[in-house]
Amino acid sequence: MSASHTELETVNVRLADGVATVELNRPERLNAWNGQFGADLLSALRAAAADDAVRAIVITGSGRAFSSGADLRDVGEDAEPGERPDVYTVLTERYHPIMEAIREMGKPVVASVNGAAAGIGCSLALCCDLIIAAESAYFLLAFVNIGLAPDGGSSVFVPARIGMTRAIEMAMLGERVAATQALDWGLINRVVPDADLATETSALATRLASGPTRSYAAAKRQVNNWVYSRMAEQLELEARIQQEMVGSEDFVEGVSAFVQKRPARFSGS
Repeated sequence: MSASHTELETVNVRLADGVATVELNRPERLNAWNGQFGADLLSALRAAAADDAVRAIVITGSGRAFSSGADLRDVGEDAEPGERPDVYTVLTERYHPIMEAIREMGKPVVASVNGAAAGIGCSLALCCDLIIAAESAYFLLAFVNIGLAPDGGSSVFVPARIGMTRAIEMAMLGERVAATQALDWGLINRVVPDADLATETSALATRLASGPTRSYAAAKRQVNNWVYSRMAEQLELEARIQQEMVGSEDFVEGVSAFVQKRPARFSGS
């Protein structure tokens, strides 16, 4: 098959030998999510899903990170002075369609995690079918550290993979889970040396692209029906709860502390 390359503003897409590699490309911001990023990623995923030449998809990050989560400079940029940001609309209109596209497409999707996968970046990785990570990578539900709750589907994906005990630990403690620990927990599928990530990802994706893709699609439908049948309901709940959270003083304090690089002083209000 011929190779092709498409560059969007914040996402690059390479197609070769039936594999579409979707590269998150805001390295200067550690591939943090803003409005353009969300639009580009959704466009790239929908195009790959609709392209008969694409038999498998890889999502990875450029630079030092897979994705560091939401770009806090972008949060609330559309809000009036004194208003709290409308995260409900951002989640339901910008981010949830991305997670739904990954779960619903009848093609295998591989997350190749090359560094930090934090916040909604962690949600994105865990939404994929298979996850391969570099030894230096880590996974982090960072929401609690700025007074928020998990979103982007992480309240679905994490317990589905590792159960309530470890999911609540990740959600409440907000600590990094190193790639090797994530593998031990069953959060991800494979860990490889950093230098081998690209090669091992390519081998896995090529195997999938040359395999029985109808079988993969059928297996994915079965797993979705059993594990993710209430995903839409849970995404809606996440968005409503997160809108409540951005109305709290703890959120204001959490973001201020993050920007000022100091410990947060949460009050519970």
